[in-house]
This record gives sequence, C-alpha cells and structure tokens, in this order.
Amino acid sequence: MRNPELNVAQRLWLACLWQAARLFAMMPYWFKYYVVENLLYVLLCHVVRYRMQVVRRNLRNSFPEKDARELETIRRRFYRTLAEIFVDTINMAHMSEEKARTVLTVKGLDAHRAAVHGRDWIALSAHYGCWEYSSYWGLYERSQMLVAVYHPLRSVVMEELYQRLRNSDCAMTVPMKDCLRFYLRNRGRGVDGKNLVMGLIADQNPPKRPDSHWFRFLNQDTIFFDGGEKLALRCGLPVYFVRMRRVQRGRYEMSFEQIYDGEEQVPAYEITERYVRRLEAMIREQPELWMWSHRRWKHKRPNVSR
Repeated sequence: MRNPELNVAQRLWLACLWQAARLFAMMPYWFKYYVVENLLYVLLCHVVRYRMQVVRRNLRNSFPEKDARELETIRRRFYRTLAEIFVDTINMAHMSEEKARTVLTVKGLDAHRAAVHGRDWIALSAHYGCWEYSSYWGLYERSQMLVAVYHPLRSVVMEELYQRLRNSDCAMTVPMKDCLRFYLRNRGRGVDGKNLVMGLIADQNPPKRPDSHWFRFLNQDTIFFDGGEKLALRCGLPVYFVRMRRVQRGRYEMSFEQIYDGEEQVPAYEITERYVRRLEAMIREQPELWMWSHRRWKHKRPNVSR
C-alpha cells in the first residue's frame, strides 16, 4: 500500500535517503559491522544515551532476580544490538537473493516447508534481533508471499523508505487496520498465485480497552495484540511462533514452532498465551536482543482481584 503523493521536496529527500542507503549497503561487511556499528553503539549508549531511563526501568522490573552488574551488562549489550539493527535494516537496501540467504538461514527448513506447503498460515514474531530479516522467508518457499502487518509511520518520507526496504517479490506490507479485510479478500487465491503468510509482530503495546486481557509477562501485568489469534480462529489458520537466534553480527537463524494447528478447540486467549510464554523464554535466553527501549508497560492493570 502506497503513501499519498509526495511533493517535490519530499521526493528529493527520499531519493537522497534511498541512494545513501544503497551506497551504505554495498560497503564491505567489516566496515558496516565493525566500524559503523561500533560508532553507533558509542553514540547511542554513551553520547545520546537513547531512552536510557526507560531501558534501565524495563530491565529492572523484568529481572528483579538479577543484580545491578548483570543488568548493566544486558543494557550495554542491548545498545550494541540496537546499533546493529540499524545497520541490518539499511543493509536491506541492496540485498540480492544470495546475500539474503547469508544474513538469514532457516533451521528445520525441510520439515517446516513440508508442513506449510500449499496452505496459508500465521507467523507471530517480535521485536527481537533483526525482525525485518524474517521477510526473506519467501526466498526459501517461493510458493508463499509474506504479508507483513505493520503500523504506518507518521513521516510520509520514512514510510516510503521503509516500503522500499520491506517490499519485494516475496514480501509485501499491509497496515494493521486493513489486515483482516486484506486476508478475507485474498484467501483462496493468494497474491500472484502464492499462498499467504500473515506475519504479525505481536509484542507491541496495544491501546488499553475495558475488556483488555492481561498476561503475566516478565514479572509484569501486560496486554498484547490478539489480532493473530482472532484471525487464526476465524479462518482456521495454523499459527507458528518465529524464533530468531543471532549467529554473528548481521547473521540470524530463524526457526518456527507451531502453537496452533488451525483446528484445535482452544479457550479464549490460549493462542496468545502460548505465544507469550515462548516469547518470554526466548527473551530470557538472550535478553539483549529484545527492544528494551520501547515504553512497553505504559498501561497499568486496574486494581482488581485476580
């Protein structure tokens, strides 16, 4: 989905940003990940101190069992991850198929490919590591189109830039508000003859509603987007948790774990609960890879008995 028409100044600014991104992406690996990333880390962590208080508060509340030294180690490693994600994302501006298969590998590829071949399914991911790289799944299973469900950016220039980075022959974007309508319109026929993989990043902070369901997540009462669960139950779609593991700087291994088969009778919020439990376990394994700078716990649970 495209942005409204850009004016002349916006088109010029977009062209400059896009060419700069492509130039950067063509630079050697060692320069991007051992020079630029290190400089960005120093800038974010020690100069700008980007959302430092938010990061420290989130870590302290999430891991009360860890001492100050352990929390500071996670904090520093998180800022290095943040710098790396910036490099990873811009790196997508010039990404051949050969290069994409280098930055993202898939564990258990044959088994998962066989399980989902010929059908639509839902991939629930998180702001963990370079989540943008998961859009390269379509390079491993060409009969499928990844539909990345997202929140449009306020800046029309940055929105268009991210559209260029994210969209390809194997991936496309759809705003969250249009997600259900898009799937209902295209199910059965897909996009370009390809089955649909509805990719949702479900760990964002949703608006608080009177009927919001609260989960215990990282020692805090938390609400989650449940759009993936609603889509799965309405359309009978299997749901897979997307697990990411960083292999080295700018290199990730992705795997999938089924949490719903599309047929099981489950109580309300059970699919989301399964997602939450797997996400928490993954974060505890490598906490520095999660996006601790998000104001994830702005909403507080009402004081009611559980």
